Amino acid sequence: MTLILDGKATAKALRQEIAGRVAIFRQKSGIQPCLAAVLVGDDPASQVYVRNKERACHEVGMVSRLIRMPVTTTQDELLQQITGLNQDAAVSGILVQLPLPAGLDSQRILDSILPLKDVDAFHPENVGLLVQDRPRFLPCTPHGVLQILKAYDISTQGKHVVVIGRSEIVGKPMAMLLVQKNGPLGAKYANATVTIGHSRSQELAQHIRQADIVVAAVGQPKMITGDMIKPGAVVIDVGINRIQTGLVGDVDYESAFPIASAITPVPGGIGPLTVAMLLENTLKAAILQSNTTPVVD
Repeated sequence: MTLILDGKATAKALRQEIAGRVAIFRQKSGIQPCLAAVLVGDDPASQVYVRNKERACHEVGMVSRLIRMPVTTTQDELLQQITGLNQDAAVSGILVQLPLPAGLDSQRILDSILPLKDVDAFHPENVGLLVQDRPRFLPCTPHGVLQILKAYDISTQGKHVVVIGRSEIVGKPMAMLLVQKNGPLGAKYANATVTIGHSRSQELAQHIRQADIVVAAVGQPKMITGDMIKPGAVVIDVGINRIQTGLVGDVDYESAFPIASAITPVPGGIGPLTVAMLLENTLKAAILQSNTTPVVD
């Protein structure tokens, strides 16, 4: 019987745990962690994502600050806004909601965020620390994947994991976390043999069929079908694609469900965990900036 990996329930438990640590930190330091989100333009999906992040911040006792900027915002105006947030001691973490409107250099914008406030873990300094297995912040979506695997006691140690997608946001950091010796959640959720598949991979379906665990993060609706999955494999669907019938993942859920031993739904799978891990990073950023002893359970 296929196990549905419930991201909503897992994220709720994590938010409750984070809320407890936020309360301890506030009592100890007098500081309330603050996440500043910069939203440029009026992309409907981005507005939904930002609202979800605002609600999650309030739920765990953090301040949420939303800076809305028009679609006509120039590169210099956006950089000036980020400089102000970098210098604002009340702001613990900064995120710039992607995608940005055409004409803005996303890489330059993300690089301008102070590494200690880079709670998306996109800055080259934070990426380098991750590669060296000494991360300051963990990239939110890959961390969310590890958390759901841990919640359901699905070890990656010694397993063959195929990651489909090579983005800087999910694919590459996901592979890096899985291949480490110990990993942020311990050796049980690291030590994998990792294959990265992408648009130029030859015989991609053959690679996927060899996987004990499939992580789909390619951004193509229902691209991975049940006949591409090894019977009993675990399927983690990171994709969120909007089609006429609603939201779907990168995996064709209906055909994959009877083949997999465990699978994440879309929506309700990894999405809520991405937001929870953003809160985790914001709390850690506040702790690092305050030079306070880390808050533990």
